[in-house]
Amino acid sequence: MPLPIISVAQMREWEKATWASGQTEPAVIQQAGKAVARKAERITKPGDFIVVLAGKGHNGDDARVAAETIANREVQLVRVIDPNSASAQITPLLARKPALVIDGLFGIGLNRSLGLDWMKLIRQVNDSHRPILAVDVPSGLNADSGDPLDDSIRATHTLTLGAAKQGLLTTSAWQFVGRLEVASDIGLIPYPFTTEVSMIVPEDFLDFPPPRPVGGHKGIFGHVAIIAGSFGFHGAAVLAARGAQRAQPGLITVITEDKVYNPVAEQLQSAMVQTFGAKLELPETCTAVMIGPGLASKDLSPVVRETARRLWQESPLAVIVDASGLQWLPAGPCPPNALRVITPHPGEAARMLETGSADIQHNRAKAVRDLSKKWGDCYVVLKGHQTMIGRTKEYLAINCSGNPHLAQGGSGDLLAGYLGGLLAQPALQKRPAKTIQYAVWQHGASADLLESRQPNWTVEELADVLGSVLPG
Repeated sequence: MPLPIISVAQMREWEKATWASGQTEPAVIQQAGKAVARKAERITKPGDFIVVLAGKGHNGDDARVAAETIANREVQLVRVIDPNSASAQITPLLARKPALVIDGLFGIGLNRSLGLDWMKLIRQVNDSHRPILAVDVPSGLNADSGDPLDDSIRATHTLTLGAAKQGLLTTSAWQFVGRLEVASDIGLIPYPFTTEVSMIVPEDFLDFPPPRPVGGHKGIFGHVAIIAGSFGFHGAAVLAARGAQRAQPGLITVITEDKVYNPVAEQLQSAMVQTFGAKLELPETCTAVMIGPGLASKDLSPVVRETARRLWQESPLAVIVDASGLQWLPAGPCPPNALRVITPHPGEAARMLETGSADIQHNRAKAVRDLSKKWGDCYVVLKGHQTMIGRTKEYLAINCSGNPHLAQGGSGDLLAGYLGGLLAQPALQKRPAKTIQYAVWQHGASADLLESRQPNWTVEELADVLGSVLPG
């Protein structure tokens, strides 16, 4: 079942349904607190010093249970009733530069402005510049709107409980939430309602991709054609091909500008490379085509644009369009049952919808719906922090894997190639939404794997590990 993204009111209804089933609040608090403890252990080392700030509500109860169950760390619990006395207590503790501060001051029920004393306490914690793990929601943040109530804890990590709260996924909340994770298994009954937006979690892919047949051969795993690369931008074609290789389709053909044939071909071994001239033809066995990376040369042959438009409007093949190719797409219907995918970042989405990037970011769900509707009910991958995936009528999915180090030239080319390589495979074409979500999650999770090893990795290194993260 997709992990829902819900409002505070929906969370309260879910809790009521859980209590009516016979489950108790103390039992759920115990599980929630233990989930916080396990998260704290994952982001610290044995022997580290951790400060836990526990308020007087249920959020504070979760934090207190966490303080009692964190293993092999030095844990100092501060029970926060009065902000002034708490400030005096934590001053010497913060001076010790704790490896982590756990924020359990206020939960999702906070809906009023903070007093000046509470604001001073929150600023004191923020000004310590220590890593902060927020329990359920950063204290001071409105869990519905994502706006701070005067001021808010600026967490490096937020572990929200049960399901993601909708405010945590708004652009206004990003600077306070940090890295978002959900502790879904805390003793609540299965979510009893429906939601428009869900959150991708690793467990979604425990049985995906499906195992390949023992007697399989390259002829049954598809053939992706990658139309990419032009003078000055040949590296994009190489990275797209490497992304496709990590998806392991049966065959890969890169079709590039003749001016850059040599540097592209010299860097690829298992991929075939050919050029386009007055005519651009796809291989006869092609099952998907990916268009766009590195096609930004000013003197690019018009045949590329014409081919992109024709394939989008007429081809029965799966067509994935990225980067420069997005500006060539004709709006309107596509062939029935033909798989179409676009992968814009917010700036590209704004140009396609003739609006500003701020408008796209303000309502990313609407942007995805509008893009899909305008371009034939295609699938949309709206890239950026918390990439959103979906189309006109299906539910939307948000991906929270990945980190700011993905903001490097070539990262998107790698993702586009990986998507093309996956969607070229006939077995995966039968589950397009799942396949697209998997590609985006794996791309981000692979970046997280690299970040755990070193802070200054390159896109070439991302290509080496792409697809290697096991879910769960």
